[in-house]
This record gives sequence, structure tokens and C-alpha cells, in this order.
Amino acid sequence: MAVFEGTFTQTESLRFAIAIGRFNDLITTKLLEGCQDCLKRHGINPDPQGHQVDYVWVPGSFEVPLVAHQLALTRRYDAIICLGAVIRGQTPHFDYVASEVAKGIAATAFQTGVPVVFGILTTDTMQQALERSGIKSNKGWEYALNAMEMASLMRQIRGPEANLSLSSEAYTARVTMPPALTSGANSGSNLSADFPASASINSSINASTNRSLPEEFPGEFQEDGELDLI
Repeated sequence: MAVFEGTFTQTESLRFAIAIGRFNDLITTKLLEGCQDCLKRHGINPDPQGHQVDYVWVPGSFEVPLVAHQLALTRRYDAIICLGAVIRGQTPHFDYVASEVAKGIAATAFQTGVPVVFGILTTDTMQQALERSGIKSNKGWEYALNAMEMASLMRQIRGPEANLSLSSEAYTARVTMPPALTSGANSGSNLSADFPASASINSSINASTNRSLPEEFPGEFQEDGELDLI
């Protein structure tokens, strides 16, 4: 019998995607910095111009699962890290967003077989979020460790013959990214449909792509600003 356990060595060939919610960017940018620092210290080049890590910026945490799902379907990544921050306010909005984001991220991992790390901070106060993103510790470091460990573990379980470029049994055809992803800082840049490895992505998915939400996301629910701060 074999014993499988993820390691943090031989990371040169690993590839990751990080999906980040822009809302509460005071928190999410710090989480991203923690991720990048951890990856770098374990031999992974976090440079967006490199070939190991791609970045996707979305409006808020609610949009993260959909983008993570599309990234997983490309079969180009060993793991995907989802970063966001949802802070409780005076309305039930927090509960709806936090619940649906958790469901969406879990569904993405189960449906695609790609490790998807839940890096969405859900806190009662802004102070709690700050403490977890740099003041006392940085959860971003922990999320990166989880991604590396799961990426290594899945490679061991699947064996050396596994090829990420091939579709899983759950999907008979490769699904490509939307033809254009744009960002405020680089609105003129376009990405090809096959999502080149060297692409630096600071963007939100174009609303005109007509991609439907998974069943886990109720159609009548619309994000109205992510949270209401006290």
C-alpha cells in the first residue's frame, strides 16, 4: 500500500492561477502579497510575466467562483487560489455572499478535479480582516501553502502519465477563456482564446460572454456592493 502526502519541493513545473476580488482591496492585496511571498520562497516565480502564475482580478468575492471554474476548465493549472474579503455589516448580505461563494468554490473543485483553495476571508469586522492579512499574520501565506501541497498531492495520486492539458472525464471538450479580458490599467490588451501561459491578467470577465452561472448560484441573487460596513 502507498502513502501519499503533498510536498513543497520540486515546484519548478507547477502552475497556478490566482483569482482576486477587488472589493475590499485593502485586504485582498495584502493576501495576494502573502501568497506571492510564500510561492517565491518555495521556488515558484510569482512574476505575472513568467510562466508559473497567472492573475485574474474580478469585481468582488461573489464573482470569484465563476472565474475559478473557467480557469479550472482550461486544464492549465495545478491549483487555483481564490482570494477575497467579505465583512459582516448590518444586513443579511454577508450571509448570502459568504454562503454562495463557499458553495461555488467547493463545486468547482468537485466538478473539475482541480484543487481550488478557499482564500476568502469572512470576518465580523474590518479589524479582524486586517489582523488576518498582515497585522498579526497573513492568511495569504497559508493559502499558497495549501495550493502547493494539494498540487503536489494530486500529481502523486494521478501518476506521472497525467497530463493537465487533457480534459478530465467530466468534460469531453476543452473550454477556452473568453476572447478578451481587460483591466483599467491596460484596457487595450487582449488575450488569445487559448489563454497563453505568459499572460498577466488584471481583469473582470466581460458581461457579454453569455456564460451561465452554475446551479449553486440562485439566478435571482445579484451582488449589490459586496457588504455593508457598520
